[in-house]
Amino acid sequence: MPTTCEIHLAQLLDTLVPMHLQLDTDGLITHVGPTLAKLRPGVALGGMSVFDLFDIQRPSNIGTMAALRTQAGAKLHLRFRSPPCTALKGVLSPFGDRVILNLSFGISVQDGIRDYALTASDFAPTDMTVEMLYLFEAKSAAMDASRRLNARLQGAKIAAEEQAFTDTLTGLKNRRAMDHVLARLTESRAAFALLHLDLDFFKQINDTMGHAAGDRVLQKVARIMVELTRQQDTVVRYGGDEFVLILAGPTDKQVLQSVAERLIARLEQPILIDGQPCAVSASIGIVRSVDYDRPDPIQMLSDADAALYVSKRGGRAQLHFHGAE
Repeated sequence: MPTTCEIHLAQLLDTLVPMHLQLDTDGLITHVGPTLAKLRPGVALGGMSVFDLFDIQRPSNIGTMAALRTQAGAKLHLRFRSPPCTALKGVLSPFGDRVILNLSFGISVQDGIRDYALTASDFAPTDMTVEMLYLFEAKSAAMDASRRLNARLQGAKIAAEEQAFTDTLTGLKNRRAMDHVLARLTESRAAFALLHLDLDFFKQINDTMGHAAGDRVLQKVARIMVELTRQQDTVVRYGGDEFVLILAGPTDKQVLQSVAERLIARLEQPILIDGQPCAVSASIGIVRSVDYDRPDPIQMLSDADAALYVSKRGGRAQLHFHGAE
């Protein structure tokens, strides 16, 4: 039975150094501080050998109580033998015929607190760990706030960039975006085709039904072009009722002709605006990067525009390849 003095000592140490052990002359645990007991829930530490509980890593070759006593006052590096194998720091102090081993997490305190769900009440009030807990909490809150702010700023940046490259009426890319795409393709020497598309009879819709109806026709035309092209292609509202389609990869004339014919056929179908059919069609001029020794976006756009007007003069709702004449 422990004496009254021993009980009072244990109570005192539990308050001042709650992560401590008391060891007898054989290295068996006679008392465990309350916080240390929380690190091994459900394990009866009383009566266990300190060498079964811990792997003493530094100094090395400490395997007996006599050898351990020689390290009194020196810093010990220990690790639990059973998972979680938390690393701890320790200092040993003889007290009569027994030894008191006080432990701490050292710089790994944050991991220890997380792994064992410890709170400030698990440490002595004067323990600097409590201050570190507050610092960690403040740092964590500041980091979370910083991450949220950065995410909002990044989102705002992306939104601003997207708006700068987007036609507000149709949601298609605008001429600024087209310039970037063409510059990237020509610099990388990637094969691509450029289709310049102009709506036929669009002016009549504006004149007879008003510009609001014309805007809705343009929006529906934009959706049709997006539906008939691939994700890697770029559909641009070039201005007014003119559009440019940049098709990355395919330069075979039959493939390009098939794409253009599908566009023409689909756009010849009446578009309903408030139940009233609006008839438009599309004329298309096509250029291919492989037809140029050094593809130049300005020259290609000019040649596509020339091919487009060949289609217009040919009766509209037609396609024409530049150079086919």
